[in-house]
Order: sequence, then structure tokens, then C-alpha cells
Amino acid sequence: MRTVVFDLDGTLADTSADLLAAANACFRDLGHGDMLTPADTLTAFHGGRAMLRLGFSRLGAVSEAMIDAQYPRLLLAYADGIDTHTRLYPGAIAAVEVLRGRGFATAICTNKPEGLAETLVGRLGIRSLFDALIGADTLPTRKPDVAPYAASVERAGGALARSMLVGDTDTDRKTARAAGVPCALVTFGPEGRDIARLEPDALLDHFDDLPDLAERLVR
Repeated sequence: MRTVVFDLDGTLADTSADLLAAANACFRDLGHGDMLTPADTLTAFHGGRAMLRLGFSRLGAVSEAMIDAQYPRLLLAYADGIDTHTRLYPGAIAAVEVLRGRGFATAICTNKPEGLAETLVGRLGIRSLFDALIGADTLPTRKPDVAPYAASVERAGGALARSMLVGDTDTDRKTARAAGVPCALVTFGPEGRDIARLEPDALLDHFDDLPDLAERLVR
């Protein structure tokens, strides 16, 4: 079965505001106030540790021990407000529904911890649209290692050679290359059309274009 695999943060949904709020909760608890701003959206999509590293660097001192100490607190804060500001990108639901109507399997492969990813897609009301979900801790490795991507395709009932990845970062591009499959990167994420520098197989300007694009890229 043909399969389209989606990244979650920055691809299906703009989660940046809730991610930044979770990191800032850590810095407020330490008595520093908010160290991150909406201008740090790109860092937010690189994960909790990246946000903590940036915030501590602005305080003039950063170490992995400091990041390790705050990371569990960040996850708790994020879980508490996981869908406060998060919104699906326009056309995401309709595109997935059209793909499924055309016989595609659909899956999510994300570097968000599986439990948080399941919670988020459940609250967004889209879990039933995906045949599989693989998170950062589902397997021993995460993207750009090929294993999580391959597992998402397999669990969705698809075949690796007849699949593609839709994402928004270099991590997604590297994952697709490792798997030997086409990759479309969205231009409505934090990098805009600058993402073209990664030379994906296609750029996706709006989800309305995805079903026909998938028909062309996945044979």
C-alpha cells in the first residue's frame, strides 16, 4: 500500500507557542523570567533541549547538566499546556482525508515523545486519520535514523519503497534520504521558502497540493 508519513511539529501543526511557553516556565521557576520569544520559533521546532540551551546561553552560562536537570520540568509544563495555542495548518485535515480516500495509508513519525504526541493528536481530534504513530522514544533511535520511519510505514500497513515523507526540517530530509524515499518539505513552517536550500524532492506551499503531489511521487 502507498503511504504518506508526516512529521508533526511544524508540519501538521504549529506547536511553537506551547513549546516556547514550556521552556519559559522552566526559566521562570529558576527566577529568570521568560528567556525565549516568538522569534525563537525555529529553535522550538528543534526540541526541548535546543530551547533550554538557547535560554541558558542568553544567561551567559550553559551546560548539559543544566539542560538535563530542566528537561523533565519542561516536559511536565508542556504536557499541562500542550494544546493551548497549537493549531493545525490550513488544509491539513482535508489533505489527509483525500489521501486516505485515494487508497493511501497515513502515519506520523515525530521526534516528540510518543506519549505527548498521542495526547496532542488526540486533543486535536485527528488520531483516527493516521494508521500509525511513532515517537522519539517508541524505538531505541529517532529520526534521522531510518528505523522510526520504516516502522511507521510498516505499522501503517505500507511498503517502504512506496512511501514518502512530509516534513519541515533537515532532520526530515536526512531521514528520507536514509530511507531512499521522496521527501516534500513544507514552506509554511518557520523557515518559509528558505527550506528550499535543502533541495527536497518537492516543496509544499499548501496542503491542498499534497494529494496530487503524492500521486506523482509515490508509485
